[in-house]
Amino acid sequence: MSVFYLKYKPHYRDNLKLAIPVVISQLGHTLVQTSDTIIVGHFAGTISLAAVALATSIFTIPLIIGIGISYGSTPLIAQHNGRGEFAECGQLLSNSLFINAITGVILFGLVCLGSIYLLDDLHQSQQVLIKAKPFLMLLALSVIPMLIFNTFKQFAEGLGFTKQAMLISIWGNILNICLGITFVKGLFGIHPMGIMGAGYSTLIDRCVMSIVMGVYVFKSKNFRKYLKDFSVRNVNRVRSLSILKIGAPVALQYAFEISAFSAAAILMGTIGVLPQAAHQIAINLASMTYMMSSGVSAAAAIKSGNYFGAKDHGGLRLSANASYHIVLIFMAFTALIFTFGNNLLPWIYTSDKAVIGIAAQLLILAAIFQLFDGAQVVGLGILRGMGDVNIPTVITFLAYWVVGLPIGYYWGIHLNWGPSGIWYGLVLGLMVSAVLLYIRFKIISKHQRFRQSIIIAKD
Repeated sequence: MSVFYLKYKPHYRDNLKLAIPVVISQLGHTLVQTSDTIIVGHFAGTISLAAVALATSIFTIPLIIGIGISYGSTPLIAQHNGRGEFAECGQLLSNSLFINAITGVILFGLVCLGSIYLLDDLHQSQQVLIKAKPFLMLLALSVIPMLIFNTFKQFAEGLGFTKQAMLISIWGNILNICLGITFVKGLFGIHPMGIMGAGYSTLIDRCVMSIVMGVYVFKSKNFRKYLKDFSVRNVNRVRSLSILKIGAPVALQYAFEISAFSAAAILMGTIGVLPQAAHQIAINLASMTYMMSSGVSAAAAIKSGNYFGAKDHGGLRLSANASYHIVLIFMAFTALIFTFGNNLLPWIYTSDKAVIGIAAQLLILAAIFQLFDGAQVVGLGILRGMGDVNIPTVITFLAYWVVGLPIGYYWGIHLNWGPSGIWYGLVLGLMVSAVLLYIRFKIISKHQRFRQSIIIAKD
């Protein structure tokens, strides 16, 4: 064990140094929804909590698509930085900002159309729909500043500067909580807004965060050598396509997974309001650990991109394995928390005992899929850093939409196993994704070792 630890120790240290701030800033995306859920659950009631569940489950799909597209620039920036091509990094930022701003506007428009024409056909409670629609519109509007923030965040993180985004995320969430309680409950003379107050607080928070992150990037001396060629004139087809060739498949990868969980929330709504509210609690807690693992994944993508750009395939394999070790240990720890705290954690969100009872059952299943969830998202990050995004996209589609969700529907609805049956299918989908992505990494790693040995032999 000591030999094993010494072998990976430098990579544990480097990966954690990069990952911890990314984990905290990634967690910020989920904590916004978490604080909205907690505030609404305690101050606005179970119907409003179910409305948050419905709106959030739908909004999460465009949110994660936007985040995925914004990730397209990070591996490229890391690779160019590894080669010492600093000016190219600033030009990539120009193109990324353009792409993400356009993406935000398009996603906002799609959510607006969906809320008008599709929500009424999902067989949800009318009481829930009345509250969910306007809340969803505010969430959709907030995706534009959120993607602008993410543009600057991914640029800084691709260059190894991760702490500032972390600090902005922390303060942003504090702002969101303070505004959320004030607006929802109605403090300081403000009329109680209910669920809409949570929507306004999220929108304001994301606007402030995007402005502060942009000011940091343009004013910091750390980025001066990279921003010499930052200009709207450097937005061109070649660079934009290079970002989209990575970002679009990454967006699909995340969309396939998150949309499966969103579809599960809609299936829960067909069973009843209580299962839907309980699902929101369980999935919200699982989303926090997922976003933490996603932070490790983002760090793994950056390190993989650095090693891949420098053609250090031996270092890439060691760094990738170290990322797997880190995430598996972390997710095993969170699985224990979910297992032993399954009856206590739901009280954070609501005092409705019927909802808490269902959520406690779902948290046991959430504990089971923690390891698979962490392994699959890190696998995606490692492969993304190496520029391998197309096959992983197919894997995620198969895992969630061919295996996980259909089986969850069959067990939960057709066999009448209820909420647990739907979640059994989700667990199975995560397991399939984790295993296939790890096999994909091993195949590519073996191929790279073979090519490197041939090059060395020729020299």
